[in-house]
Amino acid sequence: MRPLMLQGHERSITQIKYNREGDLLFSCSKDQKPNVWYSLNGERLGTYDGHQGAVWCLDVDWETRKLITGAGDMTTKIWDVEYGTVIASIPAKSSVRTCNFSFSGNQAAYSTDKAMGQNCELFIIDVRNADSSLSEQAPTLRIPMVESKITSMLWGPLDETIITGHDNGNIAIWDIRKGQKVVDSGSDHTAGINDMQLSKDGTMFVTASKDTTAKLFDSESLMCLKTYKTERPVNSAAISPILDHVVLGGGQDAMEVTTTSTKAGKFDSRFFHLIYEEEFARLKGHFGPINSLAFHPDGKSYASGGEDGFVRVQTFDSTYFENIFE
Repeated sequence: MRPLMLQGHERSITQIKYNREGDLLFSCSKDQKPNVWYSLNGERLGTYDGHQGAVWCLDVDWETRKLITGAGDMTTKIWDVEYGTVIASIPAKSSVRTCNFSFSGNQAAYSTDKAMGQNCELFIIDVRNADSSLSEQAPTLRIPMVESKITSMLWGPLDETIITGHDNGNIAIWDIRKGQKVVDSGSDHTAGINDMQLSKDGTMFVTASKDTTAKLFDSESLMCLKTYKTERPVNSAAISPILDHVVLGGGQDAMEVTTTSTKAGKFDSRFFHLIYEEEFARLKGHFGPINSLAFHPDGKSYASGGEDGFVRVQTFDSTYFENIFE
């Protein structure tokens, strides 16, 4: 189970994502250059050059034709995956924190930070015929977030809703036809939500929060189904597409990293059983907190991106697939 170490970023990883087939792994970091890798052997295919600031988020569409990235240089860029060229660059009023293509790939959503006197806002754009004119076009929908800024976002089923995770631990569902909030989770989480990832069928999603827990929610009612407890902030969590497993990654805040040794086991990937909420495995590896996790679509490996600037792709041994919860 030797991991592939993907070395290519100069600063800490902010997000990683597989494409739908799982042959490509996209990663972005604070060094301004999103990368794309072959997930099988860890070879780097190329970089997407054009951002002037830390790249906070990325997403790739269903057909692996377009890539969307949001960065601290106050732009959202849409790229041609194959050629690495910028199709459109959309200016924002503050740094772009989250971005996602809808399931169909016809629309994309992104949210901006609350900074420099600007409120946090959620934007939805039509990317069917994306070209350079997209930067001048008005977004299809624009929702200001008055209460708390968005720190994580997902598209709901059938591209009709958007699920947002907020800095105050709140989760909400927005109907994009009406442009208003339809469901509110209340206060299941007590601190900011760092990451949300859907299950394979889209009926549930897992959240990772600064309040040291990850929780499983129903994606229509926002009912909290399960809670996975740890002792430190959880930065990312992902659901296995084939087994009832959840992987959590985290660590202390970046400013406290130098005070702990790797041996303290603070930077492990931790595997929990989805239903029984029990931790059954830990994997060491990173020299700093894990910032992003993703399962390969076939469920036979997973990738983690850390504060140390490495992306590690770990393939599971055969023993992982044996049922240990009898």
